[in-house]
Amino acid sequence: MGTTTLILVLVFLLLLVMNVPIAVSIAMAAFVAILAEGINPSVMMALKMANGVNSFALLAIPFFILSGHLMGRGGMARRLIDFANSLVGMLPGGLAYVNTLTCMLFGSISGSAAAAVSSVGGFMIPEMNRKGYSREFNVAVTTTAATTGLLIPPSNVMIVYSVAAGSVSISAMFIAGVFPGIIMGLCIMAVCGYFAFRNKYGSSERVSFLAGLISFKRAILSLLLIIIVIGGILKGIFTPTEAAAIAVLYSFILSVVVYRQVKLHQLPEIFKITGITTAVVMLLIGASSGMSWIMTMANIPQAVSNALLNLSDSPILILLTINMLLLFVGTFMDMTPAVLIFTPIFLPVVQSLGMHEVHFGIMMIANLCIGLCTPPVGTCLFIGCGVGKTTIAKVTKTMLPFFFAMIVALMIITYLPRVSLWLPVQTEQLKTQEVESSIEKWNSSLYGDEAESK
Repeated sequence: MGTTTLILVLVFLLLLVMNVPIAVSIAMAAFVAILAEGINPSVMMALKMANGVNSFALLAIPFFILSGHLMGRGGMARRLIDFANSLVGMLPGGLAYVNTLTCMLFGSISGSAAAAVSSVGGFMIPEMNRKGYSREFNVAVTTTAATTGLLIPPSNVMIVYSVAAGSVSISAMFIAGVFPGIIMGLCIMAVCGYFAFRNKYGSSERVSFLAGLISFKRAILSLLLIIIVIGGILKGIFTPTEAAAIAVLYSFILSVVVYRQVKLHQLPEIFKITGITTAVVMLLIGASSGMSWIMTMANIPQAVSNALLNLSDSPILILLTINMLLLFVGTFMDMTPAVLIFTPIFLPVVQSLGMHEVHFGIMMIANLCIGLCTPPVGTCLFIGCGVGKTTIAKVTKTMLPFFFAMIVALMIITYLPRVSLWLPVQTEQLKTQEVESSIEKWNSSLYGDEAESK
């Protein structure tokens, strides 16, 4: 058992150091570990990878990816920017707030943080540069704000977590991410306000009520995608997977017919990019499924669970330790394999403390969002530096206050379960009695008899 674990870890780390793609590193590490167990690795890896992607829920991912690409090229970003400017542009440092709010809206509609950085940042970063904002600050705002779209539904990584956790409702996960995503965005805006005050950034011209109505009218069709997808799921009109197909149809009509920003001859290229992205995601899911199986065979989840529970009697310290481990993992591992590999390890631990699986899923996703902004493999950070024409070394110092704000939001999400669970209960995605029982056990675990007396 110990030998298999050692081989798995060493091979995986060695391949990462050699700059082997993460999916290949995971698959090869699992392959060698299975071989060390005396099992035919070719047959077992093929079986586990096939079973890993053989899930109806995962059909939603390629649809949401295609929808995101269509909306990203469909002229949606500029319409959302104008709408956000009419709401918050008049504040000191208004363009930073506009940038953050637009990234939140665009990320939630497209379901892609990387698309939000490139589409919104492609316009906002040069505009903020022209208005005298620091280039590094502009990149930091865009990079961090773009990750909020992974918490505000729809979100592909929530689908992946639902599959990894087993019986977690995708609909409940979607609804649970709304308030945490808003809290993350507000914390980022607070840092924007600090920089605006310190550097005396000015505000945009106040938009008239009529101009605001016009910008809202131009943006409303894009914003309706969220309402259609989430509203349809809540009303039981369609499942999350069917909602993803509806999102593609709506995005196609909006981008090709209404906005006319996407031409018919561009569709094959969009389909090709979608296919490549989907293949990468599915390869990650398949490889991670193989690694998860051999980790279970080697009793790694049980060993980690026992170690964490023996670490301290304080659930606060245990959760802090889990968050620190996930923050470290997020610096070198993509969100999809991280969710698939570490959900089976940490979920039993937090459930023993009384934490609801939906609450943990939102905490994990919020945590791993920070990794998208950190070197050495932060996808959003790389894209942001490319769009902003600057270097990671220059941006990192400016990013520190934003990292602090995101960690503050993460702590709120971690230790206040109602932030994640209140809305799913109100929309009847989760049973009230089940959630209240979980929260009661959670509070009792954290605060002891004092919580029960209250």
